[in-house]
Amino acid sequence: MALLAPAALGLAAAIRLDSPGPALFRQTRIGRDGVPFTMLKFRSMHRDAEARLAVVAVQSDRAGLCFKARKDPRVTRLGRVMRRFSVDEMPQLWNVLRGDMSLVGPRPALPREVAAYDARARGRLAVRPGLTGLWQVSGRAEIGFEKMIDLDLAQIRSRSLTLDLMVLALTARAVLGGRGAY
Repeated sequence: MALLAPAALGLAAAIRLDSPGPALFRQTRIGRDGVPFTMLKFRSMHRDAEARLAVVAVQSDRAGLCFKARKDPRVTRLGRVMRRFSVDEMPQLWNVLRGDMSLVGPRPALPREVAAYDARARGRLAVRPGLTGLWQVSGRAEIGFEKMIDLDLAQIRSRSLTLDLMVLALTARAVLGGRGAY
């Protein structure tokens, strides 16, 4: 964290210069066993993004519960670059240190998404959510909700240090390639 601090401070300043509002975005997510926690991210959207969700929800490029839009008008100029390289996720290392998240695992879901889960999808809540996982290295937002659930459940069933290390290595390739990052 100390090594990343100068870059984080520079990025925070750039976010504040790019658009009004705080540099950090805090959002309630659902963790292991359905326990809510506050997840941190660098803010990549305009301040009123949550209020505008209903208007843009019809533009989802992804099938299923989780909204994703390639051309989401709520994303700032700098936010597009941060998302392309997943830099907006950097503050989640604090969530990892706090024990809310792990490095590898299913991405933490929003409460409204979990409320709509069927029993199978609730299986994602059996483990601590992660910064990266099979879903992210397999195509991120280009993968529909049902396939995301399949990948997350397969990862949970096959948990091992070897798989975690492999996912971490593939994450670097996925971030540099940018496939499904929006």
